[in-house]
This record gives sequence, structure tokens and C-alpha cells, in this order.
Amino acid sequence: MAHPKPHVARKRFGQHFLSDPGIIDAIVRAIAPRPGQPMVEIGPGLAALTQPLVERLGQLTVIELDRDLAARLRQHPQLRVIESDVLRVDFAQVAQGLDAPKIRVVGNLPYNISTPILFHLLEHVQAIEDQHFMLQKEVIDRMVARPATAAYGRLSVMLQWRYEMENVLFVPPEAFEPPPRVDSAVVRMLPLAEPPQVDVALLSELVQVAFSQRRKLLRHALGPWLAGRGYAGAFDLQRRAEEVPVAEYVALAQGCS
Repeated sequence: MAHPKPHVARKRFGQHFLSDPGIIDAIVRAIAPRPGQPMVEIGPGLAALTQPLVERLGQLTVIELDRDLAARLRQHPQLRVIESDVLRVDFAQVAQGLDAPKIRVVGNLPYNISTPILFHLLEHVQAIEDQHFMLQKEVIDRMVARPATAAYGRLSVMLQWRYEMENVLFVPPEAFEPPPRVDSAVVRMLPLAEPPQVDVALLSELVQVAFSQRRKLLRHALGPWLAGRGYAGAFDLQRRAEEVPVAEYVALAQGCS
């Protein structure tokens, strides 16, 4: 029987395939899959993580955009393959299809679209138990950053209001084939059980305006925006955007709606 030709990583899909057995084992242990849990893997690639996950779970749903890889994955009897761009996937519908109130989501996210994927999942957070992702370390640093640090920004605020997050593992470039030019890490994201009630679109706009001129005081950009909305509450605009904690941005958005 002819062996399938090896898959060549495609730059346009941001493909870097995990190949270090020690790192793969450490990631699987961080995820801690248990038999029967409904889990979805984004971008399984050459199944480096997929195989150890499915061995522990019994079955696994995978989302793969690359047609050749999706065809390979379909040959695995324990995999349910969704051939699609992850940004078009309705995760609440996936959970429904698995007859599960909530699903666990994992993946080695393509670095070129990792932020849009995180925001897309935020829209479906009600259907998600937890998320474990391998990402560019710099992105995870921004996700978990505290106020008054250089890494703290829009991404920090927009994810921290809804998730508890932790950088759980460092992954060096040589763990991949081909090696990326950046360091990677694994983040654990747990949706908060009782998040504050806030208009997410309004919070997003507010935070975007606040960080649009991050070197200047907030009175330059956020001041006029608040005035335009008729906001009359007390909020200290004599600060830079990175000095304002997440809870204050949330409270401000609540006060504006």
C-alpha cells in the first residue's frame, strides 16, 4: 500500500506542527482530559495533540480548515471532523450536537489569527467549560497582564472581565516543525462563574477608544467619547489607559449604558 506523502506546512494557514514528545505530554497533562468529556480541538494539524487526547477521551471533535488534513483526519474512527474556518463555527451549536451543556476547547491556534479566534470564542462563552490554547508567548503575556505594565491593553481587559487566565507552560521554537521565530506558551482560560453584567459591544468600544492613544492621558481620547455619550459620573481621566484596572472599565461601561 502506498504511504500518503508527508504534509507540507502551509504558510497561509500559519502552520507550525508540534513535534516534541515531552512538550506534547506536558500539554496533555495540563489539559487533563477524562473519558467521555465533550472536547473540541481547533486546528489539529498532523494530530500530535489529537492522538493522545482521543486516547484518553474516547472520542474528539476537531475543526480543520486545510482540506488535505481534514481528509486524513476523517480516516480516524474516533474523530468527528468539522471542515471549516473556526471563525465561522457556532460553538453553542457544536455543544448541542454533542448533547453537552458545555464543551472543553483546546488547540494550537494559528498565530496569524489567534486574537480573532479568542474574540469569536468570547461570543460563545456560555457553551464553554474551559479553554487551553498554545499561542505566541507575547500574546499570552498580553492576555494575563496586570494594570500599569507595558503588556496590559485591550486584549487584557476584554478577556479578563470574562475569564480567569493562567500561563501554564512555556514552549520553545524547537518543539515545532518548522520552528516558528517566536516563543510559545500554553494558556488556561476558565470562564468566570458569575461575570459582571455588561454590554460587551459597549465595553469593547470604550476600551478601544481608551487604548487608541495609550501614551496620552485618557482625557484626550476617552474624555470626548464619554462627553458624547452624556456620561456625568466620576471617572479619573488624568490617567493613562494602562493604569485603569479591568473592574473600573467594566463599571464605566455599566455607567454608560
